[in-house]
Amino acid sequence: MAYFAKSLRWGAACLAAVMTTACGGSGGTPPELRETRYGMVRGTDDSATSGTYAWKGVPYAQPPVGALRWQPPAEPAAWTGERSATRFGSACLQMGRIYGPGANNRFDDTIGQTLNTPLGSEDCLTLNIWRPATAQDNLPVLVFIHGGSAISGYTADPVYDGAALAKSANAIVVTANYRLDVLGYLQLPALHAGNNGNGNSGGGSTYTGNYALLDVVQALRFVQGNIARFGGNAGNVTLMGQSAGAINALALLTAPQATGLFHKLVPISGGISLASNLPAGSIPTLNPVSRYATQASQLLAHLAVADGLAPGLPEAQALVASWPPTQVASYLRGKDARVVLQTVLAKGLTGSGPIPDGVVLPADPITEISAGRYQKVPVLSGYTAEEGKLFAPFLVLLGGKPGMKIGDAERFAMMQRFDPDAPTTLTAADILDASYLPVTAPGTGYNARTQMLGNVFIGASRDNLLNALRSQQSNVWNYQFNWAQQPAPWNDVYGVAHAFDLPFVFGNFGPSVFAKATNSTANQPGRLALSRAMMDSLRAFVHTGDPNNATLGQTWQPWPRKFIFDADQKAVRLSVQ
Repeated sequence: MAYFAKSLRWGAACLAAVMTTACGGSGGTPPELRETRYGMVRGTDDSATSGTYAWKGVPYAQPPVGALRWQPPAEPAAWTGERSATRFGSACLQMGRIYGPGANNRFDDTIGQTLNTPLGSEDCLTLNIWRPATAQDNLPVLVFIHGGSAISGYTADPVYDGAALAKSANAIVVTANYRLDVLGYLQLPALHAGNNGNGNSGGGSTYTGNYALLDVVQALRFVQGNIARFGGNAGNVTLMGQSAGAINALALLTAPQATGLFHKLVPISGGISLASNLPAGSIPTLNPVSRYATQASQLLAHLAVADGLAPGLPEAQALVASWPPTQVASYLRGKDARVVLQTVLAKGLTGSGPIPDGVVLPADPITEISAGRYQKVPVLSGYTAEEGKLFAPFLVLLGGKPGMKIGDAERFAMMQRFDPDAPTTLTAADILDASYLPVTAPGTGYNARTQMLGNVFIGASRDNLLNALRSQQSNVWNYQFNWAQQPAPWNDVYGVAHAFDLPFVFGNFGPSVFAKATNSTANQPGRLALSRAMMDSLRAFVHTGDPNNATLGQTWQPWPRKFIFDADQKAVRLSVQ
């Protein structure tokens, strides 16, 4: 009823403004002023600099705080007057990592000083919108979900700025925050009494701990109800995610709550496979619901011990097991969220992601896809040739030492001091563990071991996912990103690592975590040309559902063929394998 009332109010406002076209941002109204169903937002006219208009920090849900913590997202409250939409909203609460924000909710040097400390806010469910600075309507819409292992990340990351992509693709670009870590994924039934997966009151066994997935669903609902006022076509929405964002996006293929909310999918470096779907020795991209239930019960017990409610973990587990659901919910919602995340990290409980609970996400999504029980939309997937190099610290999973001998704080500082255009004495030996040197040693070197890690983690889930999709539909494409023209020693340390295709997809090569280790004057011509080729393909896909376009010079064929995006320092090198 509240949503209906807001819709009526929005429609009445638009009708009253027909003479001034205030709702569409045309005529005599400034183009950065738009009407949503909840109120007016005033963004930024960047037409003179980037050729776009932008709206940042627009709420798509109520802040999930207090009684709304660990609840499905609720529609934002309406506001009166104009709401400023010129600054990014806060990053969602997270423990500091080099992939997250610094102390100032942006990329800056404080990132290296805030590692493993709480950053951001629970009041974070906002999105950002960019569109070309034209009067054109009915533009395709691209909604991007960031990565970060589902425990970090933020839409204010300069790599995710949507201006260049919106202009290049002639599309609306939307980026959305979502709840992270156990604030976004927590399998504890006591918290869910009276809620079902759609976020409405209900009962029975329909509880879900997939709050982050429901956040993405709510952002997509916001797009459906409001994007036309920004010149977008709600019937042509492409959902794109990278890493954990790709896993979230893939989860929505089989989520009933997301039916009809998107029409194309671009998962980059993600998968949605359980261990049972994969060859022996693989590392799954999805864990069973039992793993998340154990995590939640252990977290509750550890918090009780820390509060002096029990002398040890066994006693705490017995104590909290005796609590009624209302007491569990009241206790957890009364905790400082920063303390909750600190406890997760300190007690080794880190590890979040979509929960295959049968309410939002099926118990086995790959089986559902293989049986045709999912949203059949065109899929353009992408992966890098050396995914495992970003995960070098996890080479311990293969029985060896961590791949890097320096910590994240030192590595971050080293990258920020690096001058990509100046001679350097820095070598791979200053960064990598000696057991993986030389990097090219067959079988034991850094290249071979990180390739194996990438294969058993990302590669196995990639093949499993794309084969399942291809068994049901023909319009499944895949690219492999091969560019590794960084200045030494970073071409060895990172090469074609996980996430290194993102600046090319978004067309953003300004300051960011890896920019100084990656972008040199020497590699700029080839780098920019490759970015244009990738953005042209994404433009074709969001407009037509097919990445083929005349600028490629050859035909991009469906999976299991893959399109190779590469360049030397001067020009692109495109091919099909």
